[in-house]
Amino acid sequence: MWALKRQILYIAIIVAFFLALGFLLFYPQFNKAPTCTDGKQNGTETGIDCGGSCARACTSQVNQISILWSRAFRVVPGRYNAVAYLENHNSNTAIEKISYRFRFADKDNIYIGKRDGETFIPPQGRFAIFEPAIDVGNSIPVYTTFEFTETPNWIQVSQKKVDQLKVFVSNIKLQNESTEPKLSAVVTNNSLFKIPEISFVVILYDALGNAISASHTYLPVLAGNEIADINFTWREPFTKPVVVKEIIPMFDIFSVNLK
Repeated sequence: MWALKRQILYIAIIVAFFLALGFLLFYPQFNKAPTCTDGKQNGTETGIDCGGSCARACTSQVNQISILWSRAFRVVPGRYNAVAYLENHNSNTAIEKISYRFRFADKDNIYIGKRDGETFIPPQGRFAIFEPAIDVGNSIPVYTTFEFTETPNWIQVSQKKVDQLKVFVSNIKLQNESTEPKLSAVVTNNSLFKIPEISFVVILYDALGNAISASHTYLPVLAGNEIADINFTWREPFTKPVVVKEIIPMFDIFSVNLK
């Protein structure tokens, strides 16, 4: 009788040992803290690994980018600049990198060529994607289409960052419209933070609001509170009088450190 009790005790100790060991080994696997890469909707997430405290925004909760127009503008015979004018309707989400494609066709809608590229998408508002020096030979691009060639990966941006990073354009002057036009302007970084690799796209409109030409320039850096001059030039006069001049600052908000 005593031997039987002792055997039962030993078995109970062994069972308890293995239960404790199993608990130590497997409990952490089933009780992991939520992460933004675990393939589950948990924690503060509003979708699977997106929304809430995750950097990635949920696609279902983001408005898609509107392509307002795309056009090719002649620089010299056989060479054109292409512009896509778009709008991001999301105030706190942006895209760090996305691929795109311009396609060009002549007046008979015969395919001329294409130009692929990559860009970032800024948060909140209208912006432009500019592709320079497209060689079309003897063809004349009449129809220009634009599309994104991959699914966007939307990233959440803090409202504080969006509000602080403001670049203003002033003192816009256009000269020599009938010969070799030149446009100058003053840009001001109204934040305390350095903005690297900032570019500017200018679009010129006629009295009917039609875009008649475009150009592009670039600053390697715009320091906090810095004021800088920018200039755009054209080799040919415009086909119509310029009434409205729009300059769009473009910079990757993810490249700016607020520290």
